[in-house]
Amino acid sequence: MLKYSLRRLAYSVIILFFVMLIIYTLMYIMPGNYIQTKAIELATKPGATKSADDWLADLNKQYGMDQGLIKGYFTWLGSAFQGEFGDSWKWNMPCTEVFSSRIWYSFALNVVVMFFEILIAIPLGIHAARKQYGFADYFATVFAMVCISMPSFFLITVLKLVFAVKLKWFDLTGMIDPRIHDSLSDFGKFLDVAKHFVLPAVALVIISIGGLMRYTRTNMLEVLSSDYIRTARAKGVPEHKVIYSHAFRNTLIPLITILGGSLVSLFSGAIITEQLFGLEGIGQASYQSMVVGDIPFTMFYLGFVSILTLLGNLLADLLYAAADPRVRLS
Repeated sequence: MLKYSLRRLAYSVIILFFVMLIIYTLMYIMPGNYIQTKAIELATKPGATKSADDWLADLNKQYGMDQGLIKGYFTWLGSAFQGEFGDSWKWNMPCTEVFSSRIWYSFALNVVVMFFEILIAIPLGIHAARKQYGFADYFATVFAMVCISMPSFFLITVLKLVFAVKLKWFDLTGMIDPRIHDSLSDFGKFLDVAKHFVLPAVALVIISIGGLMRYTRTNMLEVLSSDYIRTARAKGVPEHKVIYSHAFRNTLIPLITILGGSLVSLFSGAIITEQLFGLEGIGQASYQSMVVGDIPFTMFYLGFVSILTLLGNLLADLLYAAADPRVRLS
């Protein structure tokens, strides 16, 4: 296990090196970015003593964009290994501070979403497989396809129209109610924030459960048609034991692939959802940074997501052996 893990980590480092090189190259060759806008802004301020071109040269030097592609990449990579990602051009503070101030909102939201996704999708997928071609199966299949096909911005608009505009149960955007938040107790403030997370969580759960439910159903049907399942039933093994002790255990292998990849979503945020609901999470911060060409924070965010993706794949491979003793990592 240790040897396998170390070998996979070595491969991951190599993959990460080239992924970040590609990302840095794309950032480097962007035709228009925030640094140019910033240079013009500084040059047009009252009392400015430098032209826009002079400010652009100074800013490029300050952020290492004047060293050429390869040398600039290795300079950035060396700083990144030391935990120095520079200051965000949009937020005017270190990238790590922007990240630490926003990541936990996204993490809390996505933990809740993942919990309900697993709680709803997997049992529905198992039940649909048990009742193949029955009403429950057709209902689950149609429901899953609707969830998969639903554009997030459309679903969010419908939820806001119904529950925020018509019923007035929730606010349209924001994380708190500014009229009463400051006068609440600590627990009241927590409930106020939690209330504003309800609609985003509902939207993300609806969007995400369809794929996992279909995946569970498909793999469960394949396992239920196996010879050892028919043998267990012929021997009189109780149906619930056949389903949950024998069949579901073998269904876990492909499910682990999906759930291992969910590690990325826990920390990377939901860009569209956070932006439309006005949640101050890491997804909203990354979207707003990318729009204005904030190269330092965009590089930091994409590098973070790349590392999470590689770790998620590694975690999924290690969990294979725990779920199925037939899998040998060696």
